[in-house]
Amino acid sequence: MAESERRAGNSEEMAPPLQQSFMIPRKEINMVSDMGKWKRSQAYADYMGFILTLNEGVKGRKLTCEYNVSEPIEKLVALLNTLDRWIDETPPVDQPSRFGNKAFRTWYAKLDQEAENLVATVIPKHLADAAPEVAVYLKESVGNSTRIDYGTGHEAAFAAFLCCLCKIGVLRVDDQMAIVFKVFNRYLEVMRKLQKTYRMEPAGSQGVWGLDDFQFLPFIWGSSQLIDHPNLEPRHFVDEKVVNENHKDFMFLECILFITEMKTGPFAEHSNQLWNISAVPSWSKVNQGLIRMYKAEVKTPRDVAVLGENAEAAGKSNRNLG
Repeated sequence: MAESERRAGNSEEMAPPLQQSFMIPRKEINMVSDMGKWKRSQAYADYMGFILTLNEGVKGRKLTCEYNVSEPIEKLVALLNTLDRWIDETPPVDQPSRFGNKAFRTWYAKLDQEAENLVATVIPKHLADAAPEVAVYLKESVGNSTRIDYGTGHEAAFAAFLCCLCKIGVLRVDDQMAIVFKVFNRYLEVMRKLQKTYRMEPAGSQGVWGLDDFQFLPFIWGSSQLIDHPNLEPRHFVDEKVVNENHKDFMFLECILFITEMKTGPFAEHSNQLWNISAVPSWSKVNQGLIRMYKAEVKTPRDVAVLGENAEAAGKSNRNLG
């Protein structure tokens, strides 16, 4: 482990206990009229500030670039590796229905039982009381076990999970790139494996009128990665050769590759919104447009409306991400 990583890890363990209390998140958004309350809340400011801070942090950077990897980041990757291993240990069952394999419920039941223990491996001992609260966001981030579906609300719950870890000081300002490139990218890999293994339905999909059946944030952060790229322009992401040659460097292109693997037919027909985006002249405009679209169209994670009400001693919004 590098000296800087050791220092980061030690500072986590040696930090004095914060004067704060934690609570199990509860559902606050029950009807359309509650969305106004959500958008006026400190939680919304915290969440969107977190998304935009990371958006700026990965601007012009490749997935394969060098960045700091702290001990909490490594522990988060280990957590996701555990979820991945459980998929291998829980194969799909034979059933009449092609979609929504019921083995996902068995897999989810294990996460439901172990989530607090998993979170406890990531946070330092003086923050142990935070585990039950933070674990709720982790459980919400992998899909719905009743409907066996997954969508952007579940993705947002994982972003809220990471935001919580920032608010209580587990993740720090120099973790920005690692949060997106190492942790969130690994999360995407595990979610794609879940979607394929258990043939999960897209939750709240808008079909050809939506950006993607399952994800949104990797398109935002992925377009930021490509801002001012000397060769790749938005029009290039519909070129199969360009995607195959560059997807390991750019999250946006990795998303395009997954879509083409999962869907058949002309790209312009099954992913019309993305096809239209390919006509935008610059990645900067793509990025700005996607952020506006995200604010307007993506549903909130089920419990995220309580995010800013707890851990107030952590300070102002995104203190630990600068």
